[in-house]
Amino acid sequence: MPRLELPTLWVDDVSAERSRERLVIGNRDPAPDEHNVPLESAIALEVFDVGPDGVDPGRTQVWVDGVQVLGAGSLQPGFDGPRAAVVVLSDTLRLVLDPRTPFASEARVDVRVVAETRGGAHRLETTYAFTCEDRVAPRLVAAVALAPRVVRLGFDEAVLVHDALGFAFEAASAPAMPIAPLAAREGGSTVVVELDVEMTPDATYEVLVRGVSDLAGNPVAPPDDRAAFVGYRPRRPARRRFDLWRMLPKHNRRQDTTGDLRRFIACLQEVTDLLLADIDRFADFYDIERAPESFVDLILRDLGNPFAFELDVGAKRRLAASLVDMYRLKGTAPGIVNAVRFFLGVQVTAITAFAAETLVLGESELGVDWILGPSDRFARYAFEVHVDRVLSDVERRQLRTIVALIKPAHTHFVALVEPRLPA
Repeated sequence: MPRLELPTLWVDDVSAERSRERLVIGNRDPAPDEHNVPLESAIALEVFDVGPDGVDPGRTQVWVDGVQVLGAGSLQPGFDGPRAAVVVLSDTLRLVLDPRTPFASEARVDVRVVAETRGGAHRLETTYAFTCEDRVAPRLVAAVALAPRVVRLGFDEAVLVHDALGFAFEAASAPAMPIAPLAAREGGSTVVVELDVEMTPDATYEVLVRGVSDLAGNPVAPPDDRAAFVGYRPRRPARRRFDLWRMLPKHNRRQDTTGDLRRFIACLQEVTDLLLADIDRFADFYDIERAPESFVDLILRDLGNPFAFELDVGAKRRLAASLVDMYRLKGTAPGIVNAVRFFLGVQVTAITAFAAETLVLGESELGVDWILGPSDRFARYAFEVHVDRVLSDVERRQLRTIVALIKPAHTHFVALVEPRLPA
């Protein structure tokens, strides 16, 4: 048991708790349900008799994981290490069980205690458990190429990446492009590594993992820190035949007795395959759902996107898919309703004509019902927008921008009407 020396100790309050049971177990170390217990820990506990009889050591028994370690007052082999002790006091029996062999990593240890008072009038039987710390290093199970510049590593438990550049890649076949890590991110028991260049398709690589540990801090260790994988081969049309070696004249291929020409052509074939794969992906650049974010921005620019709002990539894709329909509804009330709901998630409950009181010549009296207002011509084309909830200042500015872009050019947006907050 670890010892802690305190320079001074004050006890502010001591309260007595009356127990219904004569025998009580306490001062357990490790405590019940304790986690991350060191593997070399001893098991300490005390049994108290709150009455006058005292605890009978000869009738006290302890089992650890179903194995009896104390019986008839004596420790059994296996838990009789140098720290072991059986201390008998008038009302207390203190036990220290010192295992000769450390506990297993992440093991759940069950401790069962049976004790009786002298004379056998009272009996205690209880069981508790604790969990040992994790000292097993994570193992690299497999590696697989997901894309020309992406490799996913799988481990047998959840891991953390401490050094994103701690992965080393080595080519096990030739020709093969040397690759190195640029970034890495963990996700449970997997790590996705981004590479600096495209790997050679169908080439064999080996990855050496460094800077990765499990959640308990155990680093990946040899020999479970290596895994082989095959370079990513991009998808290609099933009937495509673009083999540079086969395109050479037969007499050139026959004269290549050393294989140097074939290896040289293989280097050119790799570049050709990557270029063809890029060409095959051109269609994805115009697919709103699959295009990279930079190309989604270009699609929006090509469509003449008038909304200069900060959007995530998902919202950009939805806007690119909806922008043409927004243009079709431009200048209509449904267009305003749909655009406000799309960008702000706010429901427009009504778009009404501007209700204003104006000066009527020959009838209005100065100081009585004389109100300065717009002209009849202005009011005829003015409108108000009613929404279903109170907006923030940012939302109000965005709503006014949206309405200004969608409304008919000859109309005037004069008021935003929000629900009144209860007093």
